[in-house]
Amino acid sequence: MKDEIIVDKNPKSSVAEAIRIIRTNLEFSGVDKKVRSILVTSSVPGEGKSFISTNLATAFAQNGSKVLLMDCDMRKGRLHKIFEIENDKGLSNLLLENVEVRFNSYIRRTRIENLYLLSKGVVPPNPSELLNSPKTKVLLRTLADKFDYIILDGTPVNGLTDSLILTKYVDKTVIVSSVNQTKTNELEFTKKSLMSVGADIAGIIVNRTNDIHGSYYGNYYE
Repeated sequence: MKDEIIVDKNPKSSVAEAIRIIRTNLEFSGVDKKVRSILVTSSVPGEGKSFISTNLATAFAQNGSKVLLMDCDMRKGRLHKIFEIENDKGLSNLLLENVEVRFNSYIRRTRIENLYLLSKGVVPPNPSELLNSPKTKVLLRTLADKFDYIILDGTPVNGLTDSLILTKYVDKTVIVSSVNQTKTNELEFTKKSLMSVGADIAGIIVNRTNDIHGSYYGNYYE
C-alpha cells in the first residue's frame, strides 16, 4: 500500500488524529438516524479527495467497523492503485449485472483489517448514466445490509454530474478543498450545486499539502 494511508502508516501523527476527529464528527452528525454512508467530493481535481476518502475509511475500520470504500470516479479513480489491487473489474462492471446477486464477487479485501474495496472498474462510455440507473440504488441498499459504513469516493463536482447523482443515495456529503488551490468561487459553486439537489452536507474538510515533506493536514468545518 502507498504511504498516503497515513492513518495506517503513522497512526500517532497529527494527521491521523485529525482524521479520527473527522470520523467522530461524522458519527455524531446524524440527528434522526445513524450516519452510515458518506460521499466525499471536491470542486476540482487534485484537492486530496481520494486521500481523505482512503484515510477516513481506514479510520472507521480501525474502530472495529466493517467498512466498504467505493471508487465512484469511474473516469479517473485511483483507489486500486493506492491499495495495490487489480482493477480488472469493479463498479462499472458490476452495474451491468444483477447487483443483488453478483456484488460479492467484485468486492476485494484490503490489507487493512475490516476494510474492503470496490474499485472503479473499466472506464465506461457513460459513467453518469450508469450511476443514475436504478441499479445504483439497489446496490447501495444491498451493501448497507453487509457493511457498517460505506465511504464513496466521488468525482469533483465542477463539470461533472456524477457526485450530484450520488447524493440522493447517501446519508451525508463531505466537500474536500485545498488551501492555496481551491478558489472561493469554485467552492461556492460546489456548495450551491450540492444544495440544489438536496445534498445533506456534513461539512468541508480543508486539506493542505506540504510539497517538501509530503505531509497532509486537515481541518473540518461544519
